[in-house]
Parts: sequence; C-alpha cells; structure tokens
Amino acid sequence: MTKPMLLAEFPRLPPVVRASVGDGLVAAIDLVADAAPASHGFLRYGWYAAALAAYGGQARTVVVEEDGLPVLALPLVAQGPGWAGLHAIPGSYWPFRSFPMSHGAGDAALRAALAAIAGFARAVRIGPVGDDDPAAAPLVAAARAAGWTVLDRHVAHSWVLDLAAARAAGDWPRNSTLRKNRFHEKHLAAHGALDWQMVDPADWADAFAAMAAIERDSWIAARTDGRDAKFTAEGHGAFWRAAAADPVLAGMFHAALLRIDGRPAAFSFDIDAGRVRYAVANSYDPAFAKHSPGKLLYYRNLVDAIGRGVACVDWGAGDSGYKQVLGATRGAAIRDWLLVRPGLSAQAAKLAAGLWRRSGNPVVRSAGDSPAAR
Repeated sequence: MTKPMLLAEFPRLPPVVRASVGDGLVAAIDLVADAAPASHGFLRYGWYAAALAAYGGQARTVVVEEDGLPVLALPLVAQGPGWAGLHAIPGSYWPFRSFPMSHGAGDAALRAALAAIAGFARAVRIGPVGDDDPAAAPLVAAARAAGWTVLDRHVAHSWVLDLAAARAAGDWPRNSTLRKNRFHEKHLAAHGALDWQMVDPADWADAFAAMAAIERDSWIAARTDGRDAKFTAEGHGAFWRAAAADPVLAGMFHAALLRIDGRPAAFSFDIDAGRVRYAVANSYDPAFAKHSPGKLLYYRNLVDAIGRGVACVDWGAGDSGYKQVLGATRGAAIRDWLLVRPGLSAQAAKLAAGLWRRSGNPVVRSAGDSPAAR
C-alpha cells in the first residue's frame, strides 16, 4: 500500500505573477495597504486621492498580483513635459512618497512592476523616502538588477526617538524635565486658562481650523511665503482635509492642541502607523514663545504616544536642534530616486547623474533649520 504524501512533501510551485496598469486609482490599493507593513498602512486610496484633489494630475496605478492576490500597488502621475515620460508617486512630502507592498511580495512581483512601468514611462521618481523603506528599497535593487539606470540624490537624514528604549531605561521624561515644564506651565497660565487637548477623530474640521490659525501667526508666515504651511488654504490644507475624509486615515491622524483662554496657541500633528508615530508638523503662536508652549505640548504628546503603544517617533528631516533636546538621534538617510528604463533614456540619464546628485542637499553633521517647536 502506498504511503500517502504529507502536505509538506508536495512540490511548491512558484506563484503566478501578473501585472496590470489601470487608469486612475484602483480599489486594490487598500487591499495591499492592509497587507503591507504597518508603517505603510496610511498609503491608502484616500491618501493618493487627496493628493490628486489638492495638487492635480491624472493617475495610473500599477498593480501586481501573485496567484490572484494583489501584493503591490504603485500609483503614478505624469510630471514635466510629456516627451520626458517622467512619472512620480503622488502624495505629501512627509512622511514620505512611497507605495504599499505586502509582506509576501517576492522578486518576481518587483520585476513585473518594472516591466509594467516601462510600458508607459521612461523614468519614475520614487521619494523622498528613507533608505530603510520596505517597498522602495527592494524596488530600487530590482531596477538595478534589471538594467535600469538608478540615480539618487541625498535630501537629509531623518531624526527618530526610540520611545521604547527611553522608557525602558527608566522614568521618562526625567523628573528634572517635569519640574522645568511645571515651572513654565505655571507662568504660561498667567496668559489665561490652559486647555490641553488630544483631538478626537470626529473633530478634525475644528482641529484643522485651529492649527491653521496658529500657522498664520507663526514663524512660517513671518519668515516664508507660507506655501509650506500644512493646514492653511495657501499651504497644504486642502490635502489634509481631503485625506481625513477617509475614516481609516482619520483614525490614524493624531493631534495635540493647546488653547489659552480659548485661543489656539500650539499644536502637534502626527500619523500613527502601527507602533510608529510620524511627526508631520508642530508650531506655536510666538505671542507665548517665552514659556515654550510648543515644547510643553510636545512632551505631553510623547507621554500620550507611550500610552498608545508607540515605540518610535520619526520626525523626518530638519530642525535637529529641538529634536535632539527631546532625545532624538539620527536615523536613515532620506533620498530622491530616479529609475530610468533601459535604452537610450538610461544612457542619457547616466550623463546627467552628477547633475541630479548635486541638486540634492549635502550631508551635514548637525543643523537646526527653524524654530518649529519652542
């Protein structure tokens, strides 16, 4: 009698991989985002739809399936003159411009994605994105292996706070820090009643209005043209309001607000993705700067993060001074990648490699760019 074979003894066939290109954004984006690392869970249909609504463009989405299940979704929009054939990922500059890819996606899926992209684009821009990005990094490696010309330019280094390690090392914040904070809070209260608020997901309309009011009174309005403000009409307010229309994204968004006698005085806005909190923006009204409302609020925000199970805070680039005071250390480099398909375009790109690299920012040891939190 023949002994029956165990399931583990059957040969495992490689998955059937298929790539397709759809006009617009496709529902499969959310399916892949749900199966991607939690750090990339916010890269959903609503995220990219908000970018198209706020900044314009017509998207195409490359979807790769393995055995009928979507494992990679890459939305792209055309950039620059049509003859250039350049496409880029839509979205907000920070946390990053990447795409969802499931944990189980293999090299064959990456090769299929590149073949699909080559069918309509000469080049694709990925980033700015960290060197440790679980989707962009393997796509870059696959492009090199497939003969694409790969150009990179350095944008900055990220700054990260290992909250889990800080907490494990002992009481955090230190008692001395808490005493200083109580001293400043006491004097800040001389301006009026202090109202510290962690925003409920149902209150985003009111929170966005309050944060925009702070930005209009902040250093960003006084020292710049205001286009980089996150929540004003002149800045990126349309994007964040559109993104919050997705209830899943609205639940990932987190904001801390300080009002003094009802007047918005400081805010911090973040995205919680798994155990990572991306610090998107924080600012304060300079009328209260003497007693550091931004820093006081941010310490409260970090204590709240610990209570929510956040293990790491990623601030991204810039403003290293105050971030280091809070305990941040330098993290992964952030780069802009340009992947150019094989052929004449790739040969031309090699000649422009130096120009692309020099258009980035030099690596610096330490810098404090702006008083974003004080």
